[in-house]
Amino acid sequence: MPRPVTFALIGCGNISGTQARALATLAPAAQLVACVDLDPAAAARFAAEFHIPARTWEEVLADPAIDAVSLCTPSGHHGALAAAALLAGKHVLAEKPMEVDVPRCDALLAAHRDTDRHLGIISQHRFDPASLTARALLDCGALGRIHLVDARIPWYRTQEYYDSGDWRGTWALDGGGCLMNQGVHTVDLMLWLAGPVTTVYAQMRTAAHERIEVEDNVCVTVTFASGAIGTVVASTACYPGYAVRLALHGTEGSLIIEGDELAQVALKGQPVQHGAAATAHALQVASGGTRSADANATAAAASAGWKWGDAHAAQLADFAAAIRDGRPPAVTGADGRRAVAFIQAVYASARSGAPVNL
Repeated sequence: MPRPVTFALIGCGNISGTQARALATLAPAAQLVACVDLDPAAAARFAAEFHIPARTWEEVLADPAIDAVSLCTPSGHHGALAAAALLAGKHVLAEKPMEVDVPRCDALLAAHRDTDRHLGIISQHRFDPASLTARALLDCGALGRIHLVDARIPWYRTQEYYDSGDWRGTWALDGGGCLMNQGVHTVDLMLWLAGPVTTVYAQMRTAAHERIEVEDNVCVTVTFASGAIGTVVASTACYPGYAVRLALHGTEGSLIIEGDELAQVALKGQPVQHGAAATAHALQVASGGTRSADANATAAAASAGWKWGDAHAAQLADFAAAIRDGRPPAVTGADGRRAVAFIQAVYASARSGAPVNL
């Protein structure tokens, strides 16, 4: 059996714990072997919790036994850290967003091209059963031609959330507000499912928070390359916070993902399906009706039991497999850039008051 793909986590904040627990489920294929943080106390606490050594950044880069680093730092540090790691011979997986603007994304992609290492961007919701089922329905043409897309991210963040770190709510390190920090996952999923965008027309506000530079409300109208139109609404000011929703409407039917689950599938001439039944029905349709009832029931049960952290585990497993197999990861640096480019175009439109072409 080949040795595990070894990871060091860089940055010991909240999301690093999710990644560490996800990696623990992947043994023996992958293994967490070190952590790094600028705050020695934070690194020591994390190291003690997960039974790994706390190392310095320089030690990680110099250690040939560490295959990959996963960046859980503020977004504005991703580019420089990732480039240094790639040039040191490490594979790099970075949390979303890839960077805070397109030029920094491009600089990182240029650094990546000079190496033979892998670069991936965390966009774990692509690995949710709901997202994969939706992709299968689209691939088999069950929805017909998509003509309308509706994305909503009505979240809530307290003032204390923004006050908890001097980087939060800043253009320099957060890259934006509710759309860049919270909404980027849904943006990536929308682009993956509905295709590239040609034009955005946006408004944004800082409506409910103090001491932040970025938006907490944004509304966007979108034109897709396919001819479809859509809307994106994001917020961190919708008390008490509501489930993310992504709806795709086609000439032959519709689907709705809500709260990371496939909430509804409606195909012309067939009963509307909800919840776990929607997943089972969609999988049967996508496979040409050849799946057994038992297989559909198993898939629906797996979807219903999906919990926070499972998607991170799935993406980390894919990244480790990509390293072993010498193939690109499922979510690449180019994918990460695409989401940032969309969001940057939204901000440019909101500032200018005019549509922006991508």
